[in-house]
Amino acid sequence: MNRRPLSGRDKALSKTLSWLLRHGAVKEGLPISVDGYVEVSEILNHKSLRNRYTIEDIQRVVDENDKKRFTLTSCTETGRLKIKANQGHSIQAVSDDSLTPITHPTEVSAVIHGTYFKFWDKIRTEGLSRMSRLHIHFAPGEPGDNQVISGMRASCQIYIYINMEKALADGIPFYRSVNNVILSPGNDQGYIEPKYFSQVIQVSPRKVLSLN
Repeated sequence: MNRRPLSGRDKALSKTLSWLLRHGAVKEGLPISVDGYVEVSEILNHKSLRNRYTIEDIQRVVDENDKKRFTLTSCTETGRLKIKANQGHSIQAVSDDSLTPITHPTEVSAVIHGTYFKFWDKIRTEGLSRMSRLHIHFAPGEPGDNQVISGMRASCQIYIYINMEKALADGIPFYRSVNNVILSPGNDQGYIEPKYFSQVIQVSPRKVLSLN
């Protein structure tokens, strides 16, 4: 399905939804469930959205978002609409059962983290960090692959491929989200160390980067 680009107004709504559902719900006093859902009525009553947007606006942003960042559904108990971000949370209370554990390296064709030159020196020595988020994000291929909906920005300058056989064997968990983003909390310190990088590719001009 081809989605048209979001209008400026819808982009603003999408960004606000992303921030509230991924990071700000608790701080902003929005009740959020353990699986990351907030009732749409609560969202629309938030000070940044009140009297500016409607349920139809949220439905349109969810339907037309090319990254499939959100899930909108009805609560089975109340029938009221609720919405969640499909990944990217920093809210510690959120633990999403919709994530599918990856238990064998053959379940994914590739696991790639996209980054930029300005971060490379630190990543090369320390590894990938989940920072304030619950997970480090990966794509199941390079941008342009049909299966890649989200997981990295098209502007990334460096692709870091993960050795899934080695990482899974060492007990590092990986999951697949409903919009096909690969997620990992990393090790106990929140890192995926450089020893788990199978190769690192500079995008343009394309060449292999050394870890040394």
